[in-house]
Amino acid sequence: MELNSIKPAEGAKHAKRRVGRGIGSGLGKTAGRGHKGQKSRSGGFHKVGFEGGQMPLQRRLPKRGFKSLTRRFVGEVRLSDLNNLPVDEIDLLVLKQAGLVSELSLSAKIIASGEITRKVVVKGLGVTKGALTAIQAAGGSVAE
Repeated sequence: MELNSIKPAEGAKHAKRRVGRGIGSGLGKTAGRGHKGQKSRSGGFHKVGFEGGQMPLQRRLPKRGFKSLTRRFVGEVRLSDLNNLPVDEIDLLVLKQAGLVSELSLSAKIIASGEITRKVVVKGLGVTKGALTAIQAAGGSVAE
């Protein structure tokens, strides 16, 4: 094989569409734009979603739901996960090192799922009411 003999695969290259170049091209006269109207004119365009002055669909439909922007930065940790940690003092750094929350997490909250049987000290983490009572029942404490 020589460099001067390399060609693209058959059918890989298509000729550019030349519009408005006579009847023989198949795209002469109106050049595929149809007859009249805003979209047939040069410079004729409108905003995405514009419906000619009619109330657009995105405004006719009601707003629904809520998507939290901070959700991906708040981790959730179960009580049963705390039970398996090797350390007694638990903070965000310990949870990140153990792989229980994402490295991107800015905060974390302990939820009452599973059970805890050992004494732990939780520092700087959010705790639900159920998780708080479970931690305290096991002899642990929660510091803000």
